[in-house]
Amino acid sequence: MKKISELKTLELGPIKVSDYLNSVVARNIIYMTLAIILFFFGVIIYGIVLNLRQVSLSEAMEQNGLGDLKNVSLVVDRKTYTLSIYEDEILVKSYRASFGRMINRPKIKAGDGATPVGEYRICSIDTAVTYYKFFKINYPSLNDAVEALKKGWISQREFNDIKFQYYYENCTQFHRILGGNIGIHGIGRFNYILKNLPFVFNWTDGSISLCDEDIDELYSIIKVGTKVVIK
Repeated sequence: MKKISELKTLELGPIKVSDYLNSVVARNIIYMTLAIILFFFGVIIYGIVLNLRQVSLSEAMEQNGLGDLKNVSLVVDRKTYTLSIYEDEILVKSYRASFGRMINRPKIKAGDGATPVGEYRICSIDTAVTYYKFFKINYPSLNDAVEALKKGWISQREFNDIKFQYYYENCTQFHRILGGNIGIHGIGRFNYILKNLPFVFNWTDGSISLCDEDIDELYSIIKVGTKVVIK
């Protein structure tokens, strides 16, 4: 209350703080702040409860009668905000996923904040990155390059470079027009907060994000060459 009394003596030009700040207003501000804090913690607790209900990958495999996974592919659905593991045609498990900020359109150019759509492969696996682990996909793919060439966004020489990288170098390089460095990664520093939100928050530059624990499950079954379909 001492600070409130000090604030009342302030004058901002012709405006006196005491004309607007009184004990009732101060009390309402405190109540509103406490309500926001309680709401935030309530949201986190609800998210924790939802996460506790998820089965582990090993349990999901057992439920599907699978001893191991030999022919894994990943299907990413931007409409349902999920990344699903398939063994041949069998759906093994689905995870909640976050995407690029521009969720309503497919990636076509560098810096557009969108997630690419199409068929890709995991081309490298990095376990020492800011976002915990990073499974890079070969974007731009040959199909992405073909479409860009048709639209006149890239030259024939640039197309040939992407084609060479696609067939002989596994990972295609970042392209000044089409972008790149897209993949599946964790959350990292803010994992505990973001993974426990009961809603999807699309925050990446175009990559697909799962919580760190889900990334660990993926890491145990994927490899370079694993098929990734994004739709």
